[in-house]
Amino acid sequence: KSRNKSIFMTLSHSSPSPSLSAVSPLDGRYAEQTRALSTYFSECALIKFRVQVEVEWLMALANTPTIHEVRGFSVDESTLLQALVSQFDETDAARVKEIEATTKHDVKAVEYWIKEKLQGTSLVDVQEWVHFACTSEDINNLAYALMLRGGITQVWLPQARKVLSSVAALAREHRAVPMLARTHGQPASPTTVGKELAVFVARWQRQLQQIETLEYLGKINGAVGNWNAHTAAYPEVDWPLFTRVFVEEALGLSYNPLTTQIEAHDYIAELCHALARFNSITIDFDRDVWSYISLGYFRQKVVAGEVGSSTMPHKVNPINFENSEANSELANSQLEHLARKLPISRMQRDLTDSSTLRNLGVAIGHSYLSLSSMLRGLGQLTIDEKALANDLDQNWEVLGEAVQTVMRKHGLPNPYEQLKELTRGAKLDGPQMRRFIESLNLPHDDRQRLLQMTPATYTGQAASLVNDVLREIGL
Repeated sequence: KSRNKSIFMTLSHSSPSPSLSAVSPLDGRYAEQTRALSTYFSECALIKFRVQVEVEWLMALANTPTIHEVRGFSVDESTLLQALVSQFDETDAARVKEIEATTKHDVKAVEYWIKEKLQGTSLVDVQEWVHFACTSEDINNLAYALMLRGGITQVWLPQARKVLSSVAALAREHRAVPMLARTHGQPASPTTVGKELAVFVARWQRQLQQIETLEYLGKINGAVGNWNAHTAAYPEVDWPLFTRVFVEEALGLSYNPLTTQIEAHDYIAELCHALARFNSITIDFDRDVWSYISLGYFRQKVVAGEVGSSTMPHKVNPINFENSEANSELANSQLEHLARKLPISRMQRDLTDSSTLRNLGVAIGHSYLSLSSMLRGLGQLTIDEKALANDLDQNWEVLGEAVQTVMRKHGLPNPYEQLKELTRGAKLDGPQMRRFIESLNLPHDDRQRLLQMTPATYTGQAASLVNDVLREIGL
């Protein structure tokens, strides 16, 4: 007991690296893999986006002729303001957090930091115009929209596109490689490796099209969404137009003209649902590939130095696909909660969205990690055509579908029932199937075509489907 306590105290008072002391595996074990997302979803990034919104708002006020009290800025002054954003770093973020320790308000801390930075500059006379007529949600909703747009378009989407390209390349390469299909886990009509892979590419592509066209909404209309304070100070300004231009042109977001204190987050729910659908397809893919590896259809390249088991040296486990599956499931549990919760806020607002929004990066991080794991797995995957061929040759009964369909064509009696009696629950070889075909009263050409058919050649139009679908979606 005392020894355990001693170990605990040692761990508590040591100074390990941040990755070793992180609570979340995204910032610990997987920190290097998810580093690209920290540019958009870290606390430092959120503060920087808030600074960007505050600075852009101040500059927009200065550029409005009808607001005479805010003077125009010189080129040097504009450059100074823009540098607050472009040169913002962790030291600046740490100072904002110091201020927040006193204010107990994260957005007000940003406002005070900007005013602090303007002290001793020619812009000190306009510091009280920082955060003019804004509620904190005016800044926050825009900052989160910028965060999400950047994280999705600059980090997540490129990784998703790599997955599609990799699987599409495998599908094209193996489009004509025959494979025994399995429905309900049982041998079924043959297909090809490439066609089954292409199915996932087409499914993912449909979700990506929706993700790529989603709008990132924003508003800046005051405490309850009516421009109350704005209108009290400047009734002559067309505030709906002014703020629309600001949101769309200064920030490049889509404008939401009608809100309460908060932007309703419906678009975030739409994004979460779309990402969750993409992840669900990923889970389906991971499980299928895992099964194909288990059957010996797919094999994994042996990487020098890697260990598959701590006790069984022969093992090469499909860990990348298992990790991908696990992280997509984690992502979906969070994305589905975010999508359910964020559109709901009591009356004009409550604060439950604040803590919830901070987990957007966690959900997207697990999805991104899933994609990265899958890409590693795909890079180690090979197709075992011999195993595929052997499996097909052990299941000649799957030609029963073809034979009974040709029998129907020519009006032979009880075609389905005859093949059911011959094949259901049975294992047939080639000679047995051919003897049955030869016994049928079929036209010569159709009989010969069936006699020449094997499970490996009974793949329909699978190979051409791959070419057609990949060409249609541009891969």
